Amino acid sequence: MESESSVILRAPGVSQNTQDSQPEAYQSPSLSFLQGTWHVTHSTLPMWKSKRNVQITYTALPPSTPDATPDQTDRLDDVVSYQGLDSDKLHTVHGVDKASGGVGVTDVWDWRGKGWLMIASSHWEVLGWADKGQSQDSWVVTYFAKTLFTPAGIDFYSRRKEGLSEGTVQDIKAALSRVDNEDVRRLSSEVFEVKTDNVTQGEA
Repeated sequence: MESESSVILRAPGVSQNTQDSQPEAYQSPSLSFLQGTWHVTHSTLPMWKSKRNVQITYTALPPSTPDATPDQTDRLDDVVSYQGLDSDKLHTVHGVDKASGGVGVTDVWDWRGKGWLMIASSHWEVLGWADKGQSQDSWVVTYFAKTLFTPAGIDFYSRRKEGLSEGTVQDIKAALSRVDNEDVRRLSSEVFEVKTDNVTQGEA
């Protein structure tokens, strides 16, 4: 298992623009680390209880301001894919994330749907992460603010299809229970495993 101090999580509502309010050891993730496909292995969001093989893929988009370089973009393409528990049909939800704090902020994002979902929006944040290499136990913990349709919730992301090790999962849960935020501490006891069988069939 990871040592207690190796899992550093911050409270939501505190971005890298307010370093004084963050855990001393917390650092914001790089854009290159966030990009790519992540597997949602654990969650507190009720909508994932009836889904399996949930994946989220982030891809950098051109920045919203001409002053920013492409590697400092404040926009990400966001594609969520999943299957129902009893169906092989692959569903996708497509949106765009914009950094809430502007260019250079990588842990606080506002999501807006594309197409017929353009009226939908949400706010999400990175609470913590660990980069252990492409084939290792790399993870991200994200917090989603309450919307008209969903309660506030937390997701665990794994870079590996196999998911996170049990030790890492337990360490993250323990760290959540110590975060200086009442909602996060409450959610730490509601985490469930999202079903994954690594089978993706059908069309969106």
